[in-house]
Amino acid sequence: MSKASYARSAAQVAVAATVANMVCITAAISATIGVFLVPIAEEFHWPRAAVSGVLGMISIISAVTYPLIGKAMDRFGSRWPLLIGNLGLAGSIALLSQASGTITDFYLRFALVGVFGTLASTGMLCKVVSSWFDARRGLMLGVTAGLGNGVGATLMPVLAGIFLAAYGWRESYVLIGLLVAALGAPVMLLWLRDAPVVAPSPEVAAPAVEGMSLREAAQTRVFWLMLLAVAAGAGGMTAVFTHVVPMLTDHGVSLGEATSVLAVFALVCAGWQVVTGALLDALRTPRIVVPMYASAIAGLLLLQFGHGTGQIMTAGVLLGIGMGADYGALSYFVSRYFGLKHYGTIIGTFYAVVAFTQGATPALMDVSFDRSGSYTIAALAIVVALVFGIALLTLMPHPDAFDGTSDAALDEGANGRAAVVLA
Repeated sequence: MSKASYARSAAQVAVAATVANMVCITAAISATIGVFLVPIAEEFHWPRAAVSGVLGMISIISAVTYPLIGKAMDRFGSRWPLLIGNLGLAGSIALLSQASGTITDFYLRFALVGVFGTLASTGMLCKVVSSWFDARRGLMLGVTAGLGNGVGATLMPVLAGIFLAAYGWRESYVLIGLLVAALGAPVMLLWLRDAPVVAPSPEVAAPAVEGMSLREAAQTRVFWLMLLAVAAGAGGMTAVFTHVVPMLTDHGVSLGEATSVLAVFALVCAGWQVVTGALLDALRTPRIVVPMYASAIAGLLLLQFGHGTGQIMTAGVLLGIGMGADYGALSYFVSRYFGLKHYGTIIGTFYAVVAFTQGATPALMDVSFDRSGSYTIAALAIVVALVFGIALLTLMPHPDAFDGTSDAALDEGANGRAAVVLA
C-alpha cells in the first residue's frame, strides 16, 4: 500500500465512521426519545419515568457489554461487529413499533436495541478512527464522532417530529429503523476497515500499538480522575439533551420551538467536537475543557429558568459547547494517556460508565418530575455534578507529563512525591 493509498483508505474510513455515527443509537434513540416520550406515556397511561426508564435499562446493558465488545474488537477486529451492530440496531428499532403495551414487552424490545446499539456505538467507531490517525487524531475523532452524531442528532428529532405528526410513534420507529440501515450499512460495508498492523510502505509509519492494559490503566490516578469527570459531564448533559423538549414544553414553549432548541444543541455539539479535537491536537491539555463545562452550567440554568426565544436558543448553544467538549475529549485522552494496544477494552470501560450515567440520569430526572411536577431539582443537581467535573479536570495531568509507571501504585510512593503532575 502506497502513501497515497493509505491516505485514501484513511479518508474512506473517516467517511464511513461519520455516517455510522449519524445513525448510531445516540441519534436514533437518545435524540428522539424526548419527541416520543409524551405520546408513548399517554397511550399506555404510564408515568414519564416508566418510558424514559428504558434508557437506564439500556445503560445497564451497555455497561456490561462495552468492555466485552471492546476486548473482542482488540483481538479480532472491528469491521464486522460494527456492521452487524448497525443492521441489528435498525431491525430492533423497527420492532419497537410492535410494542404490546406491557412494561415487560416494552423493555425487552429496548433491551435488544441496547445490545445492537452498543455493538455499533460511537466508542467502538472511535477505536477504528484512532488506529488510522495519529497527528490529526483529535481533529478526526471530532469530525467523525462530532459531525456524525451532531448531524444525526439534529436531523433525527426533526424527522421524528415530522413522522410523529403524520403517522404516530409506532410507524415513526419503523421509518427510523429503515433510515439506520439504508444510510449506515452500505457505506460501512464498502469503506469501514481496520488499520493495517504493519507499515503500509516505507513512507508511512506503522500504527502505534503500544499501550497500557486495562489493569495497568486502572492503577493510575489519571484513569479515575478522567472517568469521574467524564461520567459527571456525560451523564448530566445527556440527561438534559434527552429532556430539552419536555423541559421546554412544560414551560409553555411550542413543540416546534423546543425541537429547534434541541437542533441547535445538537448542531453546536457536533461543531464543537471538531473545535475541541483541533485544540487538543495543538495544546493536548485537559484544562481547555474546563471553561466548556462552565458554559454547560450557564446553558442549563438558562434552559430551566430563562424566558423568550433568545435565552432558550442561547441555552442550546452553551449546552452544545459543553457536551461537544466532553465527547470530543474522551476518546482522544484515552488514546493519549493509555495508548492503542488495548484501546478497545479501555474505551469500552469508559463508555460503560458513561452509558450507565446516561441512562440513569434521565430516569432520575423523570422520577424527580413525577414527584415534584417540574425538572428544577434535577437541573440543580446536574449543575452540582458539572461543578464536580470541573474540579476533577483541573487535577488532570498533561499527557506529555504523564508517566503511567510512576503513577501505578495509586499512592504517593516510597519516594514521597506526588503521582499527579499538573499541566
